[in-house]
Amino acid sequence: MKVQTKTTVMLPWRKPTFFLVFILQLVACSLWGQVLQKRTVTISDYPRWGELRLDKMSTDGRWVSYTMSYQSGLDTLFIKDTKSLKTHAFPLGLAGDFITPDWFACQTTKELHLINLKTGKQETVSSVSHYVYAAKANRLLILLNEKAKGNALMIRNPNGMIEERIEGVHEFLMDPTNQMLLYTTSIDNKHTVALLELSKKNRKTILQSGWTSFTNLVWQKKAEALAFIQKSTDVMGTGNTIFYYTLSKKKLYIPSTEIQHRFLGDSLFISTGGYELKISDDMDSVFFTVEQNNRSKDTLKDSDVQLWNGNAKWIYPMEEKQKASKEIHLALWRPKKDSYQLISNDTLPQFMLTGEQKYAIISNTKQYEPQYDYDGPRDFYLVDIATGKKELFLKKHLGYVLYTTPSPDGKYIAYFQKKNWWVYDITKKTHTNITKDSKQAFRHNEREYPQNESAFSNLGWTPHDKEIILCDAYDLWAISPDGISSRRLTQGRENQTRFRLAGYSNRTVEKPNYTGMIHDAIDLDQGLLLETTDKKGAFGYYKWSPHANEELVLSSNTRLDQLILATSTDTFVYREQRYDLSPRLMLRKRTDEAPKVIVQSNPQQQQFYWGKSELIQYKNTKGESLQGILYYPAAHASQKKYPMIVYIYEKLSQSLHNKYINPSQFTGDGVFNISTFTTQGYFVLAPDISYEIGNVGISATDCVVSATNEVISKGLVLPDKIGLIGHSFGGYETDFIITQTNLFAAAVAGSAATNLTSFYLTVGATGRPDMWRFESQQWRMGKSLFEDRTGYDRNSPIVHVKNITTPLLSWTGGDDKQVNWNQSIEFYLALRRLQKEHIMLLYPKERHNLSNDQNRKDLFIRLHQWFDYHLKDMPPASWIEKGLK
Repeated sequence: MKVQTKTTVMLPWRKPTFFLVFILQLVACSLWGQVLQKRTVTISDYPRWGELRLDKMSTDGRWVSYTMSYQSGLDTLFIKDTKSLKTHAFPLGLAGDFITPDWFACQTTKELHLINLKTGKQETVSSVSHYVYAAKANRLLILLNEKAKGNALMIRNPNGMIEERIEGVHEFLMDPTNQMLLYTTSIDNKHTVALLELSKKNRKTILQSGWTSFTNLVWQKKAEALAFIQKSTDVMGTGNTIFYYTLSKKKLYIPSTEIQHRFLGDSLFISTGGYELKISDDMDSVFFTVEQNNRSKDTLKDSDVQLWNGNAKWIYPMEEKQKASKEIHLALWRPKKDSYQLISNDTLPQFMLTGEQKYAIISNTKQYEPQYDYDGPRDFYLVDIATGKKELFLKKHLGYVLYTTPSPDGKYIAYFQKKNWWVYDITKKTHTNITKDSKQAFRHNEREYPQNESAFSNLGWTPHDKEIILCDAYDLWAISPDGISSRRLTQGRENQTRFRLAGYSNRTVEKPNYTGMIHDAIDLDQGLLLETTDKKGAFGYYKWSPHANEELVLSSNTRLDQLILATSTDTFVYREQRYDLSPRLMLRKRTDEAPKVIVQSNPQQQQFYWGKSELIQYKNTKGESLQGILYYPAAHASQKKYPMIVYIYEKLSQSLHNKYINPSQFTGDGVFNISTFTTQGYFVLAPDISYEIGNVGISATDCVVSATNEVISKGLVLPDKIGLIGHSFGGYETDFIITQTNLFAAAVAGSAATNLTSFYLTVGATGRPDMWRFESQQWRMGKSLFEDRTGYDRNSPIVHVKNITTPLLSWTGGDDKQVNWNQSIEFYLALRRLQKEHIMLLYPKERHNLSNDQNRKDLFIRLHQWFDYHLKDMPPASWIEKGLK
């Protein structure tokens, strides 16, 4: 028989401990609420903010390295286990690398730090100036600089076993296969250059020794040969000598002193600075540069007078700047024949080589001077290295360095001309317009710069020069050099999504080729990592292959960048940020899994009130649709109206999600730190400006006033408490706008151009006349001053200065030659004569951007005090009170 028992269930609130627990929870919640109570950011809080940057990822995706940088300079390199989230920190760490799956290495000022990622074992090597890891040999090469013992090269494995220590090492260079080492030593005034073969139990071969040092070490690209220079005892370097060594024959080629001197004569010597030695792919030639060791002098010149010749190609300052880099020419030595050849010369001094070094491309930047673009046109000649024969292949062609580039295998030369990309076939001597049949434009910014030839980028060539890879506004293209075959690699135009190589905005895809550039081959079969931006500002990453374009990650409301793919897994890591989201590192193991946060920078932001950003739409008076970014004040209350500052510089809406802005007193250019104002109760508006050729200032006024009125109509801001600020070109726009409207209660203009006539006739920081800025560049005047004086006056702040009613704070650097500081002086004197409210700050030793931290801090304080007084009705600082009496 089943016996039923009665069970009494005590409800929670009847348990004797419940009330105690409940009360404790209430207290805890109350205390937690106090902990979470937000407050306003103050200047004393700023040093807590740092900048997060992703560094590397281990091949298996298990570890990432990243840095946090602070205004104090106390930067730190971290590594983190992406699974356990265990972290190791290396204060002031740099040059970090996951040298093996088990080992991480990084360098501080004088130390090398090693950590075993599996065991956690750490080791520090002192007195380290440089290190290299040779992967195939599994060896660490550590250059030591010990005060008592001097320089030494330590060869060891990551576990700590030291194989060898070579004393007196000064330079060393790994070969491209990571198995051999070329190095120099200096002991007791005896110098040697030697070869060490790691793959053969550190076998050494002394290549040359002498009483002078060796330098300019170089390997042939397949590690089949090497070269170096022995310095002369002559301070001028007139006896510098090149040596060449082939590994297959183990033969050192020593040049004849007599033949070398016959080639160099008394006027040239082999240069050891500037350009590296280069061994040709066919191993027949060593390319080097020579310098002139004597220059003609003006025998009539008995003072320090400057001769500004009216018929000179370049004006005096430009000529002097070029002299500072010395006159250098390209030459070659054929070791097997012991013969020399001069390739460039005084008439055609600019030089680069084709991909396989069978030809040189030479030109003269001064040829069509004087002219008034930044880069003048020139004729380009092709020199057959074997015969020395020279042929003209481009006449009066654009001089910009990226608009004439040889292909990696040396068959072609790509160039941009007349809105299209062309290819010159070196063998056939034919020119082909390869983009003329495309329905898409490969010219950039034609609407805003109609007189300026500007191309979307040439990204490089596929192997064997089969196709060239180009960009239009949205997509990547692969086009055959004869123009017959054309493939669109991406499909971005359909929804206005721009595809580019990942990291393209932070790196160049070309590499130096003497005074030109050249691209490495891009193997499309290996796939491409692409980044995207769409018309709404969404960021994404794609893994492109010839058969698919796989989306890795996409975000519509945050900025994504710095993505790294693990090489042996499908794991990847990237940085994510937004104006109200401090940068964080996100890890994703597969595209079908949600990403996870592995590093969140600046977590202290949660303790403070913080603003947000949003895109606004508006139209100028011509009905053109434009955009701008509106940054909200921290702790924004919808029922309250706030002061606003309008920050201007051409187009800014594309940076809606581009960057989280750390509050700081040390903004690099001293312009404007948006976060320091939004956290102090200001709206900030960053509007886009669309320009009409010949009416740059008037266009700026139209767009900025229209954008400001759009925000006023939303009822968010105080209409009579709006400020305006800009720097450089934005400073010019600021000064001009306040001559056209009294909408703004206060303004700040930094490093501004104020008189287009005198600025047009100014010499800039490069030594060029500043005329180049106006006719086809940023000032968009379309004509010279002498063709349209009325237009220059119409857009000059100084001409309309009498109309100003807005109090202006201007600032400039006393050594600013980019926008000459006298431009600010002119405006100051005009305002002073007209008795306008104006204060100017001049920082004597500063240039266009402030570099001294004390000056940055000073400007930061004054900007806040200026706007607080005019827009918040706060009591004026003493300098304002005195300056505006």
